[in-house]
Amino acid sequence: MSHPEVGERLASVKHVVLVLSGKGGVGKSSCTVQLALSLASRGHKVGVLDIDLCGPSIPRMLGLEGRPIHQASAGWVPVFADSDKRLACVSIGFLLPSKDSSVVWRGPRKNAMIKRFLADVYWGDLDYLLIDTPPGTSDEHLAVVEYLQEWNPDGAVIVTTPQAVALSDVKKEINFCTTVGLPLLGLIENMSGFVCPHCAECTNVFSTGGGEGLAKHMDIPFLGRAPIDPNLVMLLEQEDKTLVPNVNDPNAEQIKTASMVETYQHCELSKVFADITDKLELRLQEASK
Repeated sequence: MSHPEVGERLASVKHVVLVLSGKGGVGKSSCTVQLALSLASRGHKVGVLDIDLCGPSIPRMLGLEGRPIHQASAGWVPVFADSDKRLACVSIGFLLPSKDSSVVWRGPRKNAMIKRFLADVYWGDLDYLLIDTPPGTSDEHLAVVEYLQEWNPDGAVIVTTPQAVALSDVKKEINFCTTVGLPLLGLIENMSGFVCPHCAECTNVFSTGGGEGLAKHMDIPFLGRAPIDPNLVMLLEQEDKTLVPNVNDPNAEQIKTASMVETYQHCELSKVFADITDKLELRLQEASK
């Protein structure tokens, strides 16, 4: 079935990337946010579409909770996370009466909302559209792949943790991508160790290397591993995103009023995701040849 209205909206988007995980709680949304922040810090125009309809967490992570989506003649206008309008976000979280409101919908209504997000949001010119999905392989995944497939999305980034239980579920996600013809751009091993906020030593709380081993076994590009960083957790959790994660940062006074894009650069994990983003951009360049 053709969806020309979706194609019209995506005509001005250079790259469409889905972020998937087979299991909940592996940090998929935080990885989506960090990829978006890393890309935006390079001057790219980035959109984040949150289709985790029952658990929308992107607005909180970007400090946008309580902000409204506006309706314009061109369609829904996304919410911007910075004054330069390099990072835009759309989520059902902006449409709910409160942050505690639940979404109790059956599949058809979820599918209709996803299609509306894809067909009605006016992103403008984007370099990247990152789509944050719920865990598993459910209605939302089938719907977004169906609506996008005709327009050849670039592919999917898979997020996992090193434990065997997570890796087992990720294999199912990889098989899903193969079944529906969605290219695999790479795999991120998240929560690969814990960075001590005092001495910066990394301890392998959940083991390490499982994601890299799986990527090698299934012939998928390995994008990198990211440890748990308490400073990042604090940044994503706190409502005031202008605060500097590390209070001992010598540049704290100068960046008190920095945007989320700028503040993130003072997290140690920004260096890790800079390398992950390098590999992702290289993969996208190779795939477009």
